[in-house]
Amino acid sequence: MFEQIANLLVQTAFGLIIFLALGRFFMQAVRAPFRNPVGHFVIALTDWAVLPLRRVVPTFRGYDLPSLVFAWIAAFAERAVLFSLAGGGLATGGSLLLVASLFELARACLHLGLFVVIIQVILSWVSPYSPIAPVFDALTRPLYGIFRRFIPPIGNIDLSPLFVVLLIQVLLIALDNAPRMMLTGMH
Repeated sequence: MFEQIANLLVQTAFGLIIFLALGRFFMQAVRAPFRNPVGHFVIALTDWAVLPLRRVVPTFRGYDLPSLVFAWIAAFAERAVLFSLAGGGLATGGSLLLVASLFELARACLHLGLFVVIIQVILSWVSPYSPIAPVFDALTRPLYGIFRRFIPPIGNIDLSPLFVVLLIQVLLIALDNAPRMMLTGMH
């Protein structure tokens, strides 16, 4: 019971940090506006780690790599803490933790995409002129654009959010099965 509680607390704390760092990365990648409550929240909770990382990790072609590196470090730390709580030694599982943290980071990106799409859809129905709506619009526009090129609105209803959610679910299934497929030789 205490191990489950510890795992829950670790996953919650690190998950929040990972989502905030990824949110900062993607908000800057799509040039989402930061002058809103969401932008201020993300900046306030990630500056302590991202600003020092900027001295070591440069941005690349306008992409905020320090935020991405911070998210990966948090994913690695989460996996390391969970591994040690399960009784594993960090010296024996170092390379395993690297791979597991990359899978965790990819999974977090997909979950963040799913969350952003759901929030954007709800906002478009309930409060399309909310101060945070432009952030979610900017974050979902590239995702929706993939499907909007091929699937026009039907009766003035845009089905691209549905297809984005479906694609994310398929990718999550593939990502969850990838380690098992790698171990069994792609069967």
